[in-house]
Amino acid sequence: MPSVMGLLEERERTARQRVEALQAELREAEAVWERFVIARETVGEVLAGPWEPGVVEAAPAAPPAVAGPEAGGARAVPGSVVPVRRDGVKVTALAPDYQRIMKVLADRERSDAGPMDCRQIAGALGLEVVPAKVEGVRSKAKRLVARGWLAEDAPGMFRVADGRGGGS
Repeated sequence: MPSVMGLLEERERTARQRVEALQAELREAEAVWERFVIARETVGEVLAGPWEPGVVEAAPAAPPAVAGPEAGGARAVPGSVVPVRRDGVKVTALAPDYQRIMKVLADRERSDAGPMDCRQIAGALGLEVVPAKVEGVRSKAKRLVARGWLAEDAPGMFRVADGRGGGS
């Protein structure tokens, strides 16, 4: 008769293998998704203006589709690329879902309540706190961290980067 600890260790090992397989699948899916984002950005650049043979141009600092209204550009739309955070780029340059995450975290920061995890953010956004919704929020939050809008001081705990508010 197998021991209880042996059974638990076997199940733990199986669960860990499943998690590792799912993480590998997620990394692969994110790589595919990232290629589509790059392709869409490239097509947007090609369609944005005239091209002169023999002239190599640097990529624009911010695609026109994501420039905020303050810069004379159009407001961001769902599905637009998350721009890198830098001076002069306002929260309005972000797609609406990202703006909502920034607002939740900025409101939290104003109340001195500290960072939030993705379950808390999902709940504050009025989303059902189920794995699919929480992972969607996590993906967006990680993207905002990568682009300099948010900070992740501890794993899974997000706050607005450098005290930048989400309401502007």
